[in-house]
Amino acid sequence: MLDLLPDLCDCYPEQVRVLHPLFNSYGRRQIFFGEILTVKCFEDNSMVKQLVTQPGTGRVMVVDGGGSLRKALLGDLLAQAAASNGWAGLIINGAIRDVGTIATIDIGVQALNTHPLKTEKLGAGDIGVDLEFAGQLIKSGQFAYADRNGIVITDSALDLTSLA
Repeated sequence: MLDLLPDLCDCYPEQVRVLHPLFNSYGRRQIFFGEILTVKCFEDNSMVKQLVTQPGTGRVMVVDGGGSLRKALLGDLLAQAAASNGWAGLIINGAIRDVGTIATIDIGVQALNTHPLKTEKLGAGDIGVDLEFAGQLIKSGQFAYADRNGIVITDSALDLTSLA
């Protein structure tokens, strides 16, 4: 299956909420989905670094970096840690770096853009809080589905076995 989201939107039009088309796909895994864990941080990826070292169990980390493109909230080392610890992917309302290497890592990554500078690690940020960006309210425990067509959010997991 090369395109998941068009099929999901056709089969579940009342259940999907589409994020505004602001994101680019960077990870080797072009299609990814899972239960959401939210992170809110601004130009400090301390909470992202903390979480990627914990078991992801197929979840998707949704990171609201306030849309900042001044510092990268994810780089190759954190992306590799996330993949190694079972995260399905990361959706970042902000920038990432090391995109050549991230493209080789078996994880889904969608972000606004790239920037070569890393963040400072001051321990700032919140985990599990409600986020609002790209036209949607996003909560931990909801589900994210992403491919090169975009990103959708649902309140519960969707049955993918019925998709052609």
